Amino acid sequence: MTDKRRRVLAVGVAALDIINEVAAYPAEDAELRSLCRRIVRGGNAANTLAVLSQLGHNCAWVGTLGSDIEGSEVLKDLDRRGINTSACVRYTHGCTPTSYVVLSRASGSRTILHYRDLPELTAADFAQVPLDGFDWVHFEGRDPKETASMMQDCVGRLPGIGISLEVEKPRPGIETLFALPNVLIFSRHYARSRGCTDPRRFLCDQWDHTGARLLILPWGEEGAYAQLRGEEICYAPPHTPGLVIDTLGAGDVFNALVLDGLLAGRSLPTLLRCCNALAGFKCGILGLDDLVVSAREAGVL
Repeated sequence: MTDKRRRVLAVGVAALDIINEVAAYPAEDAELRSLCRRIVRGGNAANTLAVLSQLGHNCAWVGTLGSDIEGSEVLKDLDRRGINTSACVRYTHGCTPTSYVVLSRASGSRTILHYRDLPELTAADFAQVPLDGFDWVHFEGRDPKETASMMQDCVGRLPGIGISLEVEKPRPGIETLFALPNVLIFSRHYARSRGCTDPRRFLCDQWDHTGARLLILPWGEEGAYAQLRGEEICYAPPHTPGLVIDTLGAGDVFNALVLDGLLAGRSLPTLLRCCNALAGFKCGILGLDDLVVSAREAGVL
């Protein structure tokens, strides 16, 4: 799908995921045998880069990890995927972020308990990252004050660079970031936390609060919505696999295809169709390894 190899930097979380597959999600106070356990590298920004690297992009990640075995495993996985981690900040105190995931084989849904005992990346840390040569910088919407400073730093050092922001959770002050990026990618969880029952209405309501040129709102199994400033809302239907096996990371796959499509200059309808196609296909397989190759062999991409 990639028309040209581009350099993409993602700022956010890389974590260790401990995934237990069960026949069906347990009731409270139940004791249940796990059918399978996998330990893999996770994290929104890291997952998005894992897909972008499969699409042929030159990727780099910046974030924080602990100086522990878990942190070393995360870096080892990113390294084998060709993702540059030279700007990673490691702490001798605190632990590498860890997600404990229960994956239901009955529904393919995932329930996540996330443990974090580590400082967030700071704007001072980000100021040490060389930005020359990057075509795009993607941010997770985390600490609003630090993230705002980092995005402003990007604009100051590389005027005109593409900047996107993933708004996944309703963090205090997160809306203060909306004026800064070119592209805002909202999660259904965030939209619903703001009382959204109509994705189209939600997108229209955001324009007074942002300087972005493009707003995107994936709506899971009901498709995805997007709108360019001043234009009509674009909708794309979902791609539904024959059997939902694993939804973990599907949103990160969607985000990767957003960036890939923007860098390739695709039209908005084509971009959304590709996002839904690969995110939906991912829900029908375990994990992210060889995702793009498998999708191309299946004729999805």
